[in-house]
Amino acid sequence: MVVAASVVVAVGTATGMLSALDDRGRADEARPPEVTRSPSPDSLPFVPSPSPSVTKSPSPTPTSPPPKEKKAAPARPTPAPTRTDRSRQPTVVSARLYRHPDSQVLEWVRGNTGDPRQAVIASRIAAQPAAVWFADFTPDTITARVRAVTSAGSALGRVPVVVPYAIPDRDCGGHSQGGAPGLDAYDAWIDRFAAGLGSSDVIVILEPDSVAQSECLTAAERADRFASLARAGRAFKTANPQARVYYDAGHSGWHAPGKQAEWLRQAGAASTASSDGVFSNVSNFHATTDEIAYDRQVLDALGGPASLGAVIDTSRNGAGAPADGEWCDPAGRKLGRAPTLSTGEARIDGYLWVKLPGESDGCKGRPGTFTASYAYDLAR
Repeated sequence: MVVAASVVVAVGTATGMLSALDDRGRADEARPPEVTRSPSPDSLPFVPSPSPSVTKSPSPTPTSPPPKEKKAAPARPTPAPTRTDRSRQPTVVSARLYRHPDSQVLEWVRGNTGDPRQAVIASRIAAQPAAVWFADFTPDTITARVRAVTSAGSALGRVPVVVPYAIPDRDCGGHSQGGAPGLDAYDAWIDRFAAGLGSSDVIVILEPDSVAQSECLTAAERADRFASLARAGRAFKTANPQARVYYDAGHSGWHAPGKQAEWLRQAGAASTASSDGVFSNVSNFHATTDEIAYDRQVLDALGGPASLGAVIDTSRNGAGAPADGEWCDPAGRKLGRAPTLSTGEARIDGYLWVKLPGESDGCKGRPGTFTASYAYDLAR
């Protein structure tokens, strides 16, 4: 997911076992579990402790190139000026959003009870609800895996956030490349995904980067992709009328609102038959205030009913975006506002943690893997 400043793991059947040690001999990186998801441990007290120097990632999987090489990737967004989100560190856990009981961060927390960083990471990251990603093309199991998440959320009366991420030509061939082999296969995968959505409240973050990062496609390919996205939204809403489906608006440092809105309209985002609005800032760092203003401009340009809203990824935007536009695990970032569906802002439906803090973009650890040193830097 190059432009969204992140590489999410292509989930499969890994078990989340710890795979790397820092230079003090503590496990610092957890291998990805079956889906990227948020746990629900009891909140632990904040215990300040020094941050170990942890930079190793000895996995045989090739690491991403240095940031300067990454900036040459296709459709790189124009950096926006740094603005700081002055909200405090997240301490309140949403009572409405669902926290899945397994994740890379929880795997690390459970396996490193003696680590001085553990209490901070457990209370400030692991205790917060975050999105569950489905980033592998596995038609035979996708319905059951989605149903496991949605039914668990429903049983608790809470709202899960799920992320289908299998569009063909995903990430324009970048570090998160992959997805379905073609749009026909993708459409069938979407139908099976929809079959797992249940009948209770669920939020669907439909294909990060799929609209904003579509310039790498030809006009015909883009039109075909947008048709599949519109179809996906309709499939989700038909399968579960309680599902809230949001479409990719990029972020405030990327396309002009009018251009993004035109693409979104073609992808079905203006119709309540397929859409509840847009999402922005997934895996990026732009300040919440910037995203609120941008999303409202996109929605105004998009048209459609006034019921359309926006959700914003606030997982790592507490210090705003770096002035130099760096997106690969940039230093000096911090957690943003805690996830909530009560923002107090017109047309802003929620602040969500779509990118789980501590999962590397590819510079502080292997792409998509949880790296404790990075998580601790964000949380403290």
